[in-house]
Amino acid sequence: MSIAVPFDTLAFAKELETAGIPAAHAEAKAISGAFQKVEESRLQELATKGDILHLEKEIEKVELRMNAKIETAKVETIKWVIVTGIAILGGVAAINRLAPPPAPIYYSLPSQEMRQTAPVPMLPVPPSAPSR
Repeated sequence: MSIAVPFDTLAFAKELETAGIPAAHAEAKAISGAFQKVEESRLQELATKGDILHLEKEIEKVELRMNAKIETAKVETIKWVIVTGIAILGGVAAINRLAPPPAPIYYSLPSQEMRQTAPVPMLPVPPSAPSR
């Protein structure tokens, strides 16, 4: 980003001419003076090593504060999660105590008659021979 530096080179050249400097030299001196002022203004915009070190220290301080705040937020979040879990469990226990769920009804398949299989026919036994 550059900043515009208002500088009237013609007026400066005329001042140099009235001081006794020839016109050609005065114009060259005015232009170099203008460049010098522009360069000085640009140098003022630049950061020094000291500025950078100062900013780095400030960033570290802010970083430490943010880390502390994040840790605090983590602890608070964990507390709220635990308290909410306990409250939910307590609510469920109270509901179960006040209105217990009905006894479970087990679904049983319709009973079927048990039939025995028909006996296997046996081969006829030949009459035994008379004993002698």
